[in-house]
Parts: sequence; structure tokens; C-alpha cells
Amino acid sequence: MLKYYFKFLLLSVVLIGASAVRADAYENFFRALELDDAAVVGRLLQRGFDVNAPNPQGQPALTLALQRGSLKVADLLLAHPELRADALNAAGESALMMAALHGHLGPMRRLIERGARLDSPTGWTALHYAASGADPGAAALLIERGVPLDPVSPSGMTPLMMAARWGGESVVDLLIARGADASRRHPGGATLVDLARASGRERLAERLGRSAPR
Repeated sequence: MLKYYFKFLLLSVVLIGASAVRADAYENFFRALELDDAAVVGRLLQRGFDVNAPNPQGQPALTLALQRGSLKVADLLLAHPELRADALNAAGESALMMAALHGHLGPMRRLIERGARLDSPTGWTALHYAASGADPGAAALLIERGVPLDPVSPSGMTPLMMAARWGGESVVDLLIARGADASRRHPGGATLVDLARASGRERLAERLGRSAPR
């Protein structure tokens, strides 16, 4: 009986030790990701760490790397054969959406090459996110890849509305030049001019007002 007790005790110690190692690897992985330390992340991946692991807030590693601007780590993750390109975070956002928001064109192209969805089951699209950013390049890339110009989000926003409220003025200009519907109103009745003014963007509101259909 005593022999079995010691075997059980030894097994428990081994399992506890293995759990501690896994916990250390998890913490080290996400700490290295935040620091854009591709060397540490690469070593952990080689040892079998899950490339699709989410952080405690439910953010997949690649989405978090793109959000933090850890582009060396993002490149490493994008090269991994087991990466799930369409993994969503707790808010229903994909890595492509995050790359579009921050204007990371290289990762956007690589995600699209890997077959990443341009929209999301939530009803948002990568173009909504690109339109909220400062760089028109992300929106231009998505439009070239065939993303519709006027998809309506669950909150009733089109990409052009997002740009008028939060995006760069050059993004607004690009979307209008490519044919986005500038006369469309938010379900609450707000025009593009109203949305720009709601964010204190008086110069943009005046420009939009002058070009609005009469």
C-alpha cells in the first residue's frame, strides 16, 4: 500500500511541475510578444507552444501582436503553418481587422493570401476597421480585393460613416472617390456632416457639407 502511495505522490509532483512549466511558457510567450521579442517567441513555438493561444483577455496572439505593433512577432506567427488566420477575439475581431485598423499593409496582404475572411460573422468588415484608421492604404487594399464599399455594421455604420467619425480625412476622400454612398444616413438620422461634428471635426464637416448632394 505504501508503495502505491509513493507512486501517486511522485506522479503528483511530476504533474504539478509540468503545469508550472506550462504556466511559465504562457507568461513568457505573451511577455515576449508585448516586447516584440521574436527570438523568445520563436523558441517557444519550436518547443510546441500553441501559435493560436489567446491571452487571458481572449485575444489571439496574432491579433494582439498587430494591436501592439509587435510586427517582428507578427511576421513569425504569420509564417507558422498551424496559424488560424480567422481566429476571433472576445469582441469578434479578427487579425485582419486589427491590421486594417492600424494600417499594417504587409500583414494584411499575408493574411489575405492565407485566405482570411474580409468580413466577420458579427457583421463588421475589415473595411469598417480600415476606415477608422488614419492611413488610406489599408482601405485601398481592401477595395482592390473586392470588399463592398457600403456594408452596414450591426450598429448601422458604413465604412464611410466610420471614416467621417473617426478616420483620417484622406480615408474619407478615398472612399468617396471610389464610389461610397455619401448621401446615406445612419439609422438614427445622422448624416456624414453630423457624424464628423459629433467628433469635433468641424473642418471635415464643412468640407462634407459643401460637397453634399442638394
